[in-house]
Amino acid sequence: MSNLTALTIAAARDGLKKKQFTALELTDAYLAAMEKARVLNAYIVETPEKARDMAKASDARLAAGQGGALEGIPLGIKDLFATEGVHTQACSHVLDGFKPQYESTVSANLWRDGAVMLGKLNMDEFAMGSSNETSYYGNVINPWKRTNSNAALVPGGSSGGSAAAVAAHICAAATATDTGGSIRQPAAFTGTVGIKPTYGRCSRWGIVAFASSLDQAGPIARDVRDAAIMLKSMASVDPKDATSVDLPVPDYEAAIGRPIKGLRVGIPKEYRVDGMPAEIDALWSKGAEWLKAQGAEIVEISLPHTKYALPAYYIVAPAEASSNLARYDGVRYGLRVPGDDIVDMYEKSRAAGFGREVQRRILIGTYVLSAGYYDAYYVRAQKVRTLIKNDFDKAWDKVDVVLTPATPSPAFAPGEITDPVQMYLNDIFTVTVNMAGLPGIAVPAGLSADGLPLGLQLIGKPFGEETLFQAAAAIEAAAGGYTAPQWW
Repeated sequence: MSNLTALTIAAARDGLKKKQFTALELTDAYLAAMEKARVLNAYIVETPEKARDMAKASDARLAAGQGGALEGIPLGIKDLFATEGVHTQACSHVLDGFKPQYESTVSANLWRDGAVMLGKLNMDEFAMGSSNETSYYGNVINPWKRTNSNAALVPGGSSGGSAAAVAAHICAAATATDTGGSIRQPAAFTGTVGIKPTYGRCSRWGIVAFASSLDQAGPIARDVRDAAIMLKSMASVDPKDATSVDLPVPDYEAAIGRPIKGLRVGIPKEYRVDGMPAEIDALWSKGAEWLKAQGAEIVEISLPHTKYALPAYYIVAPAEASSNLARYDGVRYGLRVPGDDIVDMYEKSRAAGFGREVQRRILIGTYVLSAGYYDAYYVRAQKVRTLIKNDFDKAWDKVDVVLTPATPSPAFAPGEITDPVQMYLNDIFTVTVNMAGLPGIAVPAGLSADGLPLGLQLIGKPFGEETLFQAAAAIEAAAGGYTAPQWW
């Protein structure tokens, strides 16, 4: 079969079962595509020998009729997930040379189901960024370009390598993480599907921590069905993660194609922010019309504390980051810069090892947790967080899902946004979901005037991922798919 890398997970799964090609042939096709696409800088480490060994093992299991749910499917793994014996550095200089002797629960679940690892994907350092420009390994290039322009664009962040690799067909799907929009924003920028599940749905064990009460793993995939297949394998309860929830993992794929007649879709008036581009507003209205045409009921709702979500997020997340990142001191692993004494060694190692954005957030977080400011900032932000969750709790009495834009703009050029606050505004539509611990999915819904992907976001009730997949598939069916032009 020609062009194996064009197949979705669902199509590749069927082809492998029918013996139209082998897992090794599929893996070799991806490895060749990766080699041609290195200009995108999506992978920071390629693992071809490991991939071929895993593919051969998959072929043996398929021949014996023992194939798992992802048997032989080649995946990319975000550099935040611990992979045994393979580079895991959160794209930071401070973790130089770190190769864990253990596997993250999420990646272990994928290997259990037969998936193949192609390599580790680029990302913003410690998942702190909205454009993949903070990586120690350089920025990722979005496979998409503006019409009649060769200018490079960012893929979004922090899971920029995951989104770019999926969009460029150099992995079948990828793992990603979302602390304030780091799955949904890059998915929207690259014409891919990304779901941030309910907090606790996927184990955080073996994932390098940024903000522990906000971080959640999820997949980026080419379409809604593939995202559903991926999440089914990634999700599990885990005794090693006290925040993972002991609930059965549904067959998410079964929700694809279910009618949405009678589904109540909320449109929050507070998301109509000042200065919203006309094409984003128009896309949002079109998304509501598509759902209404398929039998959904459109309901205007109010989420009054939305305007406080971004400032509260940028207190809570840096505070937790400053605590989590205190462990990187040059003593036990990673980068060590010699000093006159142990304190000097700490200071020099951290100054050399952490990038500017990470340093900025550590400083903010340490400040808001310091004596005299803890109550004024951190405690108040946590109270706001409760109010945001309460807004959603009230909304669920009226609606089943909430529809919003995914991002306030299409992808922009590297270096185009230099003001940190303006960069943080990229998360304006996504952070509420993390603050409330809810599931959210970004689905491609159109192209901008410049020919770039635009996404819509659906927010669901706690552990309501099935309904999100159902509604997202309805939007996908109306909008059609979007494939990045191959220019490399």
